[in-house]
Amino acid sequence: MDQTWIEFLRERLPELWLRVGQHLGLTGASTALAILIGVPLGVLALDSRATKGMVLSAVSILQTIPSLALLTLLLALLDRIGAVPAIIALTLYALLPIVRNTITGLEGVPPGVMNAAEGIGMTRWQQLCMVQFPLALPVIIAGIRTAAVIGVGVATLSAFIGAGGLGQFITRGLALDNHRLILLGAIPSAILALMVDGALAAVGWALDPMQKSSRPPAATRIARTVALLLPIVALASGMATYVGTKPNVVVSSKSFSESMILAHMMADLIEAKTDLSVERRFCLGGTMICHGALESGEVDLYPEYTGTALTAVLHEPATSDPVEVFDTVAAAYHEQFAVKVLPPLGINNTYAIAVRSSEAKKKGWTRISDLRAGAEGMMAGWTSEFAERPDGYPGLVKHYGFEFGEAVDFDASLMYEAASKGEVDVIAAYSTDGRIDAYDLVLLEDDQHFFPPYYAVPVVREATLERYPQLEEVLNLLAGRLDNETMQRLNYEVDGHKRSPREVAREFLMEEGLIP
Repeated sequence: MDQTWIEFLRERLPELWLRVGQHLGLTGASTALAILIGVPLGVLALDSRATKGMVLSAVSILQTIPSLALLTLLLALLDRIGAVPAIIALTLYALLPIVRNTITGLEGVPPGVMNAAEGIGMTRWQQLCMVQFPLALPVIIAGIRTAAVIGVGVATLSAFIGAGGLGQFITRGLALDNHRLILLGAIPSAILALMVDGALAAVGWALDPMQKSSRPPAATRIARTVALLLPIVALASGMATYVGTKPNVVVSSKSFSESMILAHMMADLIEAKTDLSVERRFCLGGTMICHGALESGEVDLYPEYTGTALTAVLHEPATSDPVEVFDTVAAAYHEQFAVKVLPPLGINNTYAIAVRSSEAKKKGWTRISDLRAGAEGMMAGWTSEFAERPDGYPGLVKHYGFEFGEAVDFDASLMYEAASKGEVDVIAAYSTDGRIDAYDLVLLEDDQHFFPPYYAVPVVREATLERYPQLEEVLNLLAGRLDNETMQRLNYEVDGHKRSPREVAREFLMEEGLIP
């Protein structure tokens, strides 16, 4: 029976408070840093027209960089995931409105007022602090409010690099095609933006000496003090969500159903069979973000696929022998990354080209090669990873010798529906995806053996195994436990019936007698 909205909210409320706190922490820390950097930059820009042009050009350029691109760039530069690169990215995005409003506010002070200040013997510094700043404050506060509201919106993207926040619900909802999860992230984010804007408006009132109040002087002082403390308390509360007991093991996943289900199985087993504490840091963008986090020690383990590891991570040519692929990946991961590849879980989730079954029957398509004749007039749809990976579309074109008339990128959760509705003719499906049958699609035979085997394997940092040697034995309980048919059923429980990946994973472990 489907959950009602009330039941859904009641179940998610503890996590919702956590994510709101994280979102406040990200926005508050980045806005505070942007103020510390942006206001002095605005003051510096007043020195000359050239300096002003340089400063405004620099912060304007930062604003034009796509937010996801900036997050990914910082991820590579800092070699870490989480709050630090997210706060830096949000700070850079917040600079433009603060710098611009600081310049506008300071330049807007009437020349007569400045002449009077100079006439009574004020130094340049005294003029700035005692005359210009108080008069420019409403304009500067307006810029800070704009920066903070932008920060609340952009912070939702930080979930792609493991920084948490309300974007965590949105990324999960997109991955699972779950509208409730998307709304659980989007609606509180919108409310939070309004609350942040209101709190900063109160700060502006408290700091503006020109603002009059009908309250008694003592009540006015209290009200101003409360207004000033609001953002400080909010920032402290938000940052507190990132401080706590460090877990023994961090388990991660990519941003699709199967990866989350397998990662939950691993995390549940560790919690059930050991005394170790586990943090689940899921939905980390794509393969290279997960791999980078593993290599840098930000996460300890996650489920990977042998074919993906071979081609996307190691950049080795594809081969169809599953044993050879596993041995190559295991040896290279040990030598290059100090990561141990554990025995396969039993499923081979290979890429597969899928079409509508009605079209396949009508045109007699059974193999990928059958698409050659009409490929120029067909539209293909796949994930952004498949569009760029050597074991994806570029390799497929080289191997089969033809390409489709047009290819568009889709989120995995939308790709199957697009094929079913005829919006695209061909998609790159996952062979264990339960939505293949649900959307009446059919997989075409890879008759020229392009796609390598993609056996799911746990990849674990060797340093983590040395610290907690019991982990290997526990994780190996999953070895060979799954097959493609079972995995397809589990995936459809999540994608089709909209059940929680954690619930589906736990149910499977209980059926197998692996946890109580």
